[in-house]
Amino acid sequence: MKHGFIKVAAATPKITVADTSANLSEILKLHEKAEALGVKLLVFPELSLCGATCGDLFLSDTLTSSAEKALAKFLDQTKDSRIISIIGFPLVVNDKIYNSAAICQKGQILGVVPKMNIQSNVERRYFSEYSENITTAMLCGQYVPFGYKHIFRCENMANFRFCVEVGSDLMSTVPPSSYGTSQGALIVANPFASYDTVGSEEYRRLSVLSHSARCVCGYILSGAGAGESTTDYVYGGHSIISECGSILAESLPFSHSELTVSEIDVSRLSAERKKGGCTNAETREYVEYLFECDVTDTALTRWIDPHPFIPKDKAELARRCETILSIQAEGLAQRIVKAYAKKCVIGISGGLDSCLALLVAVKAMDLLKRPHTDIVCVTMPCFGTTNRTRSNAELLTEELGCELRTVNISDAVRQHFSDIGHDEANKNVVYENAQARERTQVIMDIANIEGGFVIGTGDLSELALGWATYNGDHMSMYGVNAGVPKTLVRKIVSYCADSAEDIGKQQLANVLRDIVDTPVSPELLPADEGGNIAQKTEDLVGPYEIHDFYIYNMLRFGYSPDKLYRLAKIAFNKTYDDETLKKWLLNFLRRFFSQQFKRSCLPDGPKVGSVGLSPRGDWNMPSDASSAVWLRIAEKL
Repeated sequence: MKHGFIKVAAATPKITVADTSANLSEILKLHEKAEALGVKLLVFPELSLCGATCGDLFLSDTLTSSAEKALAKFLDQTKDSRIISIIGFPLVVNDKIYNSAAICQKGQILGVVPKMNIQSNVERRYFSEYSENITTAMLCGQYVPFGYKHIFRCENMANFRFCVEVGSDLMSTVPPSSYGTSQGALIVANPFASYDTVGSEEYRRLSVLSHSARCVCGYILSGAGAGESTTDYVYGGHSIISECGSILAESLPFSHSELTVSEIDVSRLSAERKKGGCTNAETREYVEYLFECDVTDTALTRWIDPHPFIPKDKAELARRCETILSIQAEGLAQRIVKAYAKKCVIGISGGLDSCLALLVAVKAMDLLKRPHTDIVCVTMPCFGTTNRTRSNAELLTEELGCELRTVNISDAVRQHFSDIGHDEANKNVVYENAQARERTQVIMDIANIEGGFVIGTGDLSELALGWATYNGDHMSMYGVNAGVPKTLVRKIVSYCADSAEDIGKQQLANVLRDIVDTPVSPELLPADEGGNIAQKTEDLVGPYEIHDFYIYNMLRFGYSPDKLYRLAKIAFNKTYDDETLKKWLLNFLRRFFSQQFKRSCLPDGPKVGSVGLSPRGDWNMPSDASSAVWLRIAEKL
């Protein structure tokens, strides 16, 4: 439960129809296994104490009283356990039978939730729809809360809040949990029993995923499986654990899995809610019931993605790359029209970011049906420029049919050193930034000459780290890459290389791939003796894949430094050691806070994903904010 991770499980016991003693034995067996795994919330299927396919036997007092006795035995045998168990059973209240779920912990029943939507005529034969006039029921010698307006909250972990709905309530027009989640529940538990036919698996999965995304919640669906009657239908035991539209764990139909286990991150869900997710105009009065849980350091089994900006599926990655290119190009095209720009000017370095900016500019010109020669690419060699990057800049410009200009800024920078009294042998920040600002001055002035404007090349990762020269490459008239992290820039350029190859432009594909393989560098320090890049950005600020991991998880979910570090150790366990991850976490935090002043005056640029740093809507942080609290946590790791 530390860091907000709640270990949950969907249990599928082998059912013996109408034999509550046999079913209780199976339920206790799985309860014991779940406890050994550290599960905190355990969900059994709908009517699991007796079986969902009992038919007219539900009308028998023998069955319903037997189910209540089995539930009482379960309470007695788990009275020392803090696991919250949700068990489906038939409850008789005022001579009516309700398809219900009992929420049990430490030998007590915290509440009972009835199924709200009795949809089929078969179900209506046995079960009644819940009447809100009934709020309590006598069960196992206890008066217990009865109804659906219940939220269960952990006293010693406020974000551990859940509600319950039963079976096909999920598929109703407005599932009851829609109200429960809008009233604060972060997890929905569903004891479920549904037979399997062609297409049912996909429908069930889509229902869970869409509901958990819309309600910003975790969702546990525990499906009935083996042992249910096969007279007319077969039950496959399909169970799903979802979080905010993503599957954390799933047991497919007929896989015969007894336990489906994962961890729902309630602190992530809480962070999403704080941004305005999960609201409902209709207010319903919910009652909160408290329970206690041991706060432990939950062992994680869920997948921690080391590259959260990059889809794992190749087809999905291709779609994302194309979507981002379209967003960038459409935004730029609109700005070109509104600014009456005759030309677009780009400082082309032969590196990744300027390459992507140029590819976007070409796409924008195609949208506007304007020639690529309306794009002026300016290469500005100086002290650190290598033959490789200069050659790639020239080849790329030529292959895309844009205008290329070369302005060697070495003499201008030396004159500037002389003017301000800087020794060229001192290769400090003055030496580097003077070159960056001279390059910006050159392209700004060329834009003025041409009646155009400068396209910025800086990406999201550089903005987060402040890896830009203030009033140098930090500034432009429109920053097309401002919403794209460095790891994704590389993938988009690779996608463009593949696309070029597909249409027979092999030379363009080759130069794009060489740019992808070139070390990231501002090339502000002289090359090494072999003429290769000496100043490698990732040696100085850290690997971009680590920083992008921290950027995504801190900005998207507000994770604390210790949680970032914990997840990074899992995500990168075969790539980086713990000290390396801590080193770059500290560097990231220092730079992120201290460089806010650069982000506070960013040029316009299109947002492309869920994480952005625009001061106009995505990230509003004072430039004077202190990093002390965050650094204290990180330094103690």
